[in-house]
Amino acid sequence: MSKNSMIAAVLSLLLILSSLPAGHDRAEAANGKLKITATSLNVRQGPGLSYPIAGSVRKGEQYPILKESGDWIKISLGRGKEGWVAEWFTEKLGNDPSPGSAISNSDTGKVTANGLRVRKGPGTNFSIIGSLNNGQSVKILSTSGQWIQISSGSLQGWVSGEYLRTSSTEIPGKSSSTTKTKNTATISADSLNVRDHPSLNARTIGSLKKGTIVEIFEQSNGWTSITYSGRKAWVSSQFLNQAGTGTKDKVSSGQYTGMVTASTLNVRERNSLNSKIVGSVSKGQSFQILDEQNNWMKIEYRPGKTGWAAAWFFDKKQSGPAIPPKQTTQKSIVKILENGTNIRKGPSTATAVIRRANQGELYPVRSLKKDWYEISLPDGKIGYVAGWIVTVAGNAQQVEKPGAEKHIKNKTVIIDPGHGGRDNGTTGVRGTLEKTLTLKTAQSLYDKLKASGTNVILTRNHDSYLSLGSRVSTAHYHNADAFISLHYDSINDRSIRGMTTYYYHSSQKPLGKEIHSAVINRTMLKDRGTRFGDYHVIRENRQKSVLIELGYLSNPAEEMLVNSPQYQEKVASGISEGLARYFKNN
Repeated sequence: MSKNSMIAAVLSLLLILSSLPAGHDRAEAANGKLKITATSLNVRQGPGLSYPIAGSVRKGEQYPILKESGDWIKISLGRGKEGWVAEWFTEKLGNDPSPGSAISNSDTGKVTANGLRVRKGPGTNFSIIGSLNNGQSVKILSTSGQWIQISSGSLQGWVSGEYLRTSSTEIPGKSSSTTKTKNTATISADSLNVRDHPSLNARTIGSLKKGTIVEIFEQSNGWTSITYSGRKAWVSSQFLNQAGTGTKDKVSSGQYTGMVTASTLNVRERNSLNSKIVGSVSKGQSFQILDEQNNWMKIEYRPGKTGWAAAWFFDKKQSGPAIPPKQTTQKSIVKILENGTNIRKGPSTATAVIRRANQGELYPVRSLKKDWYEISLPDGKIGYVAGWIVTVAGNAQQVEKPGAEKHIKNKTVIIDPGHGGRDNGTTGVRGTLEKTLTLKTAQSLYDKLKASGTNVILTRNHDSYLSLGSRVSTAHYHNADAFISLHYDSINDRSIRGMTTYYYHSSQKPLGKEIHSAVINRTMLKDRGTRFGDYHVIRENRQKSVLIELGYLSNPAEEMLVNSPQYQEKVASGISEGLARYFKNN
């Protein structure tokens, strides 16, 4: 064979081989697919942020799953290419039918939410073409991941399967009511911390209420692995009841009623200002209080419908025989939040200090006396620590410092959401705009302070540009008692995380230290300290003012954390508490 003939044969063979699907692409079908949920996501050569970037993928794209390792998933990019993506920026689709897979037209569904948006395609990036209301019946045409193609009269489009109920088809994204997991457990503590690693020193990423049923994936050294908010998480095994799936908590008759004191009060799905509004109640209406948590009350706002409303807008009265509150402390542990925390001889600041504890130290709880935890010390002795300066894991209740609201009532506080309009501030790795997040935080803090009787003023309440001089002038014009500028940080090193508070004038430092300490205690963010900073809004400000960097948007995990409703509420509570401490002492 001539040299030219041989070259032609080799080229032909290569063309044939390249047209065949890669072996990996065929084999991975059994592992299912995933959909990218971040705007733009880096693909790396290995399962970790330290590995080089091999490419990128975009929101909405779907890829076959090859392998999983911790919080990372190996995917096939086609043509023999593969790489790793962070699990928390993806949505697993399993082996769902391909988009447009047909379902029998005899299948019907019922809408379970008012104003359910109907979209042109299966995803939030598609335009809205109509809406449906609670109770409406629809025909189910096909599925794509967690999206359902429906028709109702002349309207045909896609809706989220989360808001459809059907008897003949299991809607993607929702668990069948009759499905039982192979290995489940029920939360036995009133509130159980969920952590990102199996350790009491690990970061708390949320909490679960008593009676919540969780699926168990793994157990190790007293810790149990579960799924929380779509990611792998850990809870203490001692607060799980694995005897069965258990039953849902029954709402018992409350011992108190609350009369609404606000003209109109929103009722929310959960006990958070960021939670979905499900209804409203009016001034003068009275409701039985079913539960109370962190200044929120659970009520039955209409027959068969329960929700949460802010407790500070209720006039609470006893409606039945008093039941002494339980102060169960069995199997509870307190965690020290700051170095040099005083452990005292008795449950009072008037008693002697017998030990100074450091950040991260853990002590078993013996009992709760007023607002103090009685704890066991390593030398066998007993000591007391103030409940409002530690966190607690287990059955013992978390102590909140009482009466803080009275110290901020009638004070004038300026909240300054950093950036805005043409000034985006920094941009997170997932696309979060600092200007948007600071406004979100400011609005949550505004609600919290307003409810305590504070005179609150926002330098901006929408996406608008405001000069630095105008922000300072607002504080001077209103003769503010405090000015708080809210920001989020960024740096080239994506491993850096934490919170920093800045002051310029020495007279601003006490305000900064009180707010910083309170927010760190609430959020458990890495403490980067209270320090001097040369920023216009605090340098040129005659009023007591601070600038707070509430986390790093350049850190992927921290960007996800600071966007969560739980974090936003903790920040609002922390700043409010810090202000109260400052005004109490100054």
